[in-house]
Amino acid sequence: MSSSQSIFVNALKNPITKEDAFRRLVSEYKERLYWHIRKLVLDHDDANDVIQNTFIKIYLNIDGFKENSALFTWMYRIATNEALNFINSKASKMGLQNQDWIEAKADGLTADSYFDGDQAALLLQKVVARLPEKQRIVFNMKYFDGMTYDAIAEIVDTSVGALKASYHHAVKKIKAELNDKF
Repeated sequence: MSSSQSIFVNALKNPITKEDAFRRLVSEYKERLYWHIRKLVLDHDDANDVIQNTFIKIYLNIDGFKENSALFTWMYRIATNEALNFINSKASKMGLQNQDWIEAKADGLTADSYFDGDQAALLLQKVVARLPEKQRIVFNMKYFDGMTYDAIAEIVDTSVGALKASYHHAVKKIKAELNDKF
């Protein structure tokens, strides 16, 4: 971990500087975390709810951050878990499996006034939504976020080999489904 990150983390943990440091943290990372969450929950309003919960958790738990990983990796893990908990909760309330809830969300993407993708982007989102949860998460992080397998492994607590296999299977499924459409 870099010394600048260590200084920043100390500012986040210090009661005197915590508020200002946290505002900087939110300012610096809100957009990246929002889009990560948005790709998981698919809906703008849901993503806003999850991002708020994510930053509340980060704020409340920063003292427990051990600094044996990058701060962003730790926050990404919290955001991913919050998104998955949100999906579990919403699906459960509707008596659905998580996968069915996500697919229903994907089918409703065109109704989302915040969705500005073209038809190809919409089709890709719908195909990605049909992937099993683990493959969907890995594909989003690798393809859309450009993260390394090492960083993803730290976030989702899985081996690099397993992630490579999940990504490979995801890409194969996406290509097969897109080939069927064209």
